[in-house]
Amino acid sequence: MFVMLVVSSVAVVACFWLISRVLSRTAIGHFLQNKLKDLEECFHAHQLYKIPKFNQNMQENQVYRKVLTYLNSLPSAENSDYVNLFSSNNKPHEINLMIDDAQQKTISDNYLGSQIYWKFETNSLVLKMRRKEKRRILSTYMQHIHNVTEEIEQKKKQIRLYINAENNPTNGRWISVPFSHPASIDTAMLDSDQKNKIKSDLDSFLKSEQYYHRLGRVWKRSYLLYGPSGTGKSSFIAAMAKFLRYDIYDVDLTKVVNDSDLKLLLLQTTSKSLIVVEDLDRYLADEKSSNVNLSGILNFMDGVISSCGEERVMVFTVSDKEKVDPSVLRPGRIDVHVKFPLCDFHSFKTLANSHLGLKEHKLFPQVEEIFQTGRASLSPAEVSEIMIFNRGSPTRAVKTVINALKSNTETKVTVTNSKKEEPLRLTHSISVGGALGVPSGLLGHGGSDGLPPRLMYSGSARTVDESHKSGLFRRESSVPSVKEFKRFYGLLKPKSNKKELVNFDGLEKENTRHEVSVF
Repeated sequence: MFVMLVVSSVAVVACFWLISRVLSRTAIGHFLQNKLKDLEECFHAHQLYKIPKFNQNMQENQVYRKVLTYLNSLPSAENSDYVNLFSSNNKPHEINLMIDDAQQKTISDNYLGSQIYWKFETNSLVLKMRRKEKRRILSTYMQHIHNVTEEIEQKKKQIRLYINAENNPTNGRWISVPFSHPASIDTAMLDSDQKNKIKSDLDSFLKSEQYYHRLGRVWKRSYLLYGPSGTGKSSFIAAMAKFLRYDIYDVDLTKVVNDSDLKLLLLQTTSKSLIVVEDLDRYLADEKSSNVNLSGILNFMDGVISSCGEERVMVFTVSDKEKVDPSVLRPGRIDVHVKFPLCDFHSFKTLANSHLGLKEHKLFPQVEEIFQTGRASLSPAEVSEIMIFNRGSPTRAVKTVINALKSNTETKVTVTNSKKEEPLRLTHSISVGGALGVPSGLLGHGGSDGLPPRLMYSGSARTVDESHKSGLFRRESSVPSVKEFKRFYGLLKPKSNKKELVNFDGLEKENTRHEVSVF
């Protein structure tokens, strides 16, 4: 008898559990759950807080906007009775869920174990919480809403690039355009460990406001990116801005009137920004290239004026930091030094994998042998452009890189000045500047060998020796001989009977060098 009673009780409980599970997935169950919650809340005293959509001046209430953004991010928003679907402005294929505040009545939230309710009214939101818990959670709950909203808006923010123009009282000193760049920190030609450390440092900076204030320091960080041209410094700046979701302020010192004008530009920047000065060593080496002196640069970096604004990252690029005044590089002015080297074998294999889909190749040992000599000096940008142009034939691309590396280790250029001669190290820029005037017909796709037209008649070179009178970088109009052209690409056979249709002599006269910065 007792056993039968227990069995029947278990059966009844199981039946009720099964019925509740079934009902919970139906409209009836949903209705009953809401009524039970309302019944439970009837036994508690509540405090109500109204948040109007507009203030007394009929301006948008920022608290209302942040709360609405926060409510739309809640998991319970997806289960609301009325939800609107919108496409994203920046990503048309992305669908956003938005609560229909005209139809939806209430939405619930749970914070620190407390049940909180939001009621939608015309042009206002009403916060409802238990009165006995308001002192414990109200202030922290509102701060929680603020933090979540800031994070959401930062992720959705469209990055803008600002450049300083001539003084214009109407439009201001900064002109901005939307900025989109595919680069990321992971695609930078740096060691994996180094990239992870940089990401960790930037991520730590974003969360360190209170830590900096406790130390009595301004919440900002400074980076120095140094290395030859074409090693990816500018692209890395874009990657940093993308990682931080910060706007970029690109300071052109040639358009700055004086030190005071530079301070004014800094005052007109905003928080959550990346302030960039590229080729700083060129300005410091040649005083005539800018109206700003060393003292003005130092005050810009960490003077009193630099404390008028927080959550900023300053980035400076140089080609050779050994030629920069030590006072510029001292701790406090520069926090992190990042070296961007020329292409080595590890970088070459990374480029070959990403550009050509090659993880291994029979010619790789030959490439490695050239790099082991320590005399190869092609930049990643130059190797990248060779691979891009020859992507239809990976073997031809690797051979072209080998020829370029061999020629580059042997080529030396001497620039003659009116007063003295200076030895220069020449970097042949195939990536953006061109291929030392190589004529059409030497390299190419398919059966004919040729470089793309945009690489034919221009080149780029930057020296690493500083001239006391003409600045750090100098340009050279002379080019290697025809024989060096042939040896550089290694694609003309010594005993070829084919008729060459290109006038090299005329080409040598036309070939001039142009400097192009890679972004």
